[in-house]
Amino acid sequence: MPNIAVFCDFDGTITEKDNIINIMKEFAPPEWEEIKNKILSQQISIQEGVGKMFSLLPCSLKEDIIKFTLDNGKIRTGFQEFVDYLKKENIPLYIVSGGIDFFVQPVLEKYGPFEAVYCNGSDFSGETIKILWPHSCDDECENSCGCCKPSIMRKLEAGDTYKIVIGDSVTDLEAAKQADLVIARDLLIEKSKEMNLNYHEFETFYECIDILKNVNGVSL
Repeated sequence: MPNIAVFCDFDGTITEKDNIINIMKEFAPPEWEEIKNKILSQQISIQEGVGKMFSLLPCSLKEDIIKFTLDNGKIRTGFQEFVDYLKKENIPLYIVSGGIDFFVQPVLEKYGPFEAVYCNGSDFSGETIKILWPHSCDDECENSCGCCKPSIMRKLEAGDTYKIVIGDSVTDLEAAKQADLVIARDLLIEKSKEMNLNYHEFETFYECIDILKNVNGVSL
């Protein structure tokens, strides 16, 4: 059996929709959309853009945002079974998220424990929400990712680890480039095709279980 590790995105992957976008639509003033568009067109970095978007929100909204995310952050079908399957097979599951700790952790709490959860931090000591970056880019990355997924993978992986990345967006692409196998949906499918990466498509985590059962000839 190969030495396998799974690195899984959160927003739009574990959850069916992107929580940051949903939070901004619900709570932020209209100027958040211009910031979002600048991120997507790569005029500004993810780190700069996410920081600016959350700075539009007063700290007094913290509990309202947590409740909103718990009420609306629908988990993709089969996720609990996927977590249980990896635990049974002793395959580490690392959650690597560009989301923010104060809403990522409450959503994930009942599904763990995980090998580790990596996401951005938050500071509510001022008037508006300040985002902290405990997992920023290493010397090999210059993208100002915020939570830098490829840097986390480089820190954790052993040389012989068979690395599986599960994600949905361009924010997962740099991690996908380092993976032995990508399990993709939405925009990451297109990018995986363009980059000629080794990938499978998925919609539910039941499909992810089936894909893992066949990794490198593993029969489980």
